[in-house]
This record gives sequence, structure tokens and C-alpha cells, in this order.
Amino acid sequence: MNIALVGAGNIAARYARCIAEEPRLTFAGATDVLPGRAAELVAAHGGRDYGSLEAVLADDGVDVVANLTAPMAHATVTKACLEAGKHVHTEKPVALGADEARQLAETAAQNGVRLSCAPATLLGEAQQTAWKLVREGGLGTVRAVYAEANWGRIETWHPAPETLYESGPMVDVGVYPLTILTAMFGPVRRVSAYGTTLLQERVRQDGQRFSLSTPDFYVAELEHERGVLARLTATFWVRAGRQRGLEFHGDEASLWMPTWSDFDSRLERTTGRRDVHTGAAPARAVSRRQLGARPLRSARCGRGGPAAPHERRARRARRRRPERDRGLGALRRRDRGGVGLRAARAPRVGGLVQRREIGAPHVVLELLGEAADDGAEATTSEPSLVEVPERLLRLCSAGALQRGSHLVAEPLCP
Repeated sequence: MNIALVGAGNIAARYARCIAEEPRLTFAGATDVLPGRAAELVAAHGGRDYGSLEAVLADDGVDVVANLTAPMAHATVTKACLEAGKHVHTEKPVALGADEARQLAETAAQNGVRLSCAPATLLGEAQQTAWKLVREGGLGTVRAVYAEANWGRIETWHPAPETLYESGPMVDVGVYPLTILTAMFGPVRRVSAYGTTLLQERVRQDGQRFSLSTPDFYVAELEHERGVLARLTATFWVRAGRQRGLEFHGDEASLWMPTWSDFDSRLERTTGRRDVHTGAAPARAVSRRQLGARPLRSARCGRGGPAAPHERRARRARRRRPERDRGLGALRRRDRGGVGLRAARAPRVGGLVQRREIGAPHVVLELLGEAADDGAEATTSEPSLVEVPERLLRLCSAGALQRGSHLVAEPLCP
């Protein structure tokens, strides 16, 4: 299938790379209203430099058009492509109005072609896992959701930010969590919203100044069809910080997804205690290759067999910092017959971990904080091990562990 890009701006190179990585797709070329941009793109990724949109639509070899134009041009470009018999994938939003978007869907149906739209983050493993947990009642009845789209000042990294500021942060980035929420809880039936401008005058990377014509800060309260209330914040001024991602709050538990834009985001399920988090089980198994770590040695009595990489690092760390490891040894002695801890500087494990995927009965505990008074938290893939993070917090307060450390929990031999 041959795909042509309409719009050769900041995101076009990423599209071209992804097309090249898929054997069933071929990058046909690109066009752009700004002279030279399409030529630069195809020089790096191959394909044809189309002189205009009309040239793309006249090429019978093009099956699909990816619409990467500015948001205000999406509907016009998509309509022309659909009427020319081309399948279309468009960047978000489909259009700037609901009626216009519905008309595009009708145009696609009338011409027997497909219309798809970003964002696709709902298809990610973390997002699907969260949805599965909600569907199966893992949080109880979900009544409230907090969604944060704090994207910062995009002129600090985007070479031509004006078009994104014209559409505003709610249209450009607020749609990411909104897509996830409407899939889970149905369409929004009632909205109360507020928007304002926090910083009117901005400066591009090249020093050119520009002024905002739309708000750069929005807060919306959304009532979904199934009764769930959501608070959605979208801003092009506030940077991502501790208040970020998606929080689902149910009668029995809460779930936090720190990065709704990443397919492999971490998930943390909180039950009752402010500082004890347990990782939710993934929707599908996570392979050792995805974990980015070699298989861990199976737990057993005795210490036969070669040491895993994380164990070798731990031994070197003990030789360098014996005073810190005395605290770990004391903890291990207290826990004989139950679940103990072995210090490990394992490769950082992102996303979710299933116990069987890392050599049962091991689990990985990720230290997120630095000390108990700094909001130290730990995650584990087993709800039955919530007592381990509680003891882990005492180690944090004693300075025995550092941020980013990992511990491997295993049954201890008597």
C-alpha cells in the first residue's frame, strides 16, 4: 500500500520512518505548501516530491493520504482526498467542529474509502490494561477521573509553533486523554469549561516574537454518559510535573497512568494507603526482551548457578558501600520464612511486569522516591506483597536506597 504525506512539517519525518519500517507499506512521497520542505523530506526518506495536493490526488499509485497539515486545514484537505477516492488518515483533530467531522465520515462512506484519525494511544498496552481493569471492576465503581495535558511552552522545541497555538492546547493535546475517557465511559453529555491566557507574548527558537490569539490554559469539567465526572486540564504553559497523566478514582481503589501518551506507561493502583502502590496486571504478557533485562535467576534454596547481571552489580555495590547493606541484611534476617529483599541495581524496568515473565516467584520493585518524607513509593506486581513496600519505606528513610533502585523479592530459605 502506497502512502503519501500532505504536509511535511515537524512530525512528517516520524511518519516517513514508521512507513519505511512496515514491510506492507511504501512511502510514495510528500507535498507541502512551503517550498523546499517536501523536497527535504523525500531526499532523506525517498519517494516523490509532489508539487501540490492536486498532484498527489492525480497519482493513481497513491492509495492512502496522511493529512499532516495545520489543524485549520484538516477538514478541507481530507474532504478533497476522500472525494478523489483516497483513503485518509488525518492527524487530530478530524475537523474543528463536530458537524464538519460528521460530514467527512459521510463523505468517506459515500466514496467507499476509509477515514481514520489520531490519536491512537488508546491502542497502547498501558491504556488497554487500564481499561480492562476498569471493566472488570478492579477499582470498584469509577466515579471521578482527573486528566492532565500539561504540554509546556511548545515554542521551546517546535520550530513553527504558531499553528498549534491557533488551535489551542485543548484541541491539540487535550484530545489524547479525552479519547481514552470517551472510549471507557461513553460520550460527554454536559460540559463546564474555562479558558484563559497565561502568557500572551511568546518567542520562537529563532528569536521571532508572536502573540497568542487563543487561550493557552483550559480547565473543563465533563459529565460522561455513564455518569463518570472528569476534570480535564490542557495547557501550553504549565510543564508536566507531579500532577500529570490520568487518575481513575473508584469506590475500592484508584489507578494512576503517569503518561497517557506512551504505550508502555507505568500503572499504579492505590488501595487505602497514600504511600502503598501495587502494579496492575498487564493485558498481555510482557516478554523479557520488552523488559530490557536478562532473565532473573529462579528462587531456590542454595546459590548454585551463575549470577545474573543485577546480582553482580549488587555484589560490587556491597563492597563499595558496606554500611548501607547492613540495613538490608538486617531486614532479610527479620523476614526469614517470608518474603525478603535482595538489593539489585537491575536495568530500569518500564511499564508493567507479570510475575511469571521474570522467573517466578520473583517480582520487581521499583523505588520511585528518595525518602519517606519525600513521598517515597514502591510498586509491585503482586497485591499480596504490599507489606514489602511498607518495609521498603523504612529503608528509604534510612538512606539505604536511592531513586531508581530496584529490588528483587523472593522467598527466603529457612
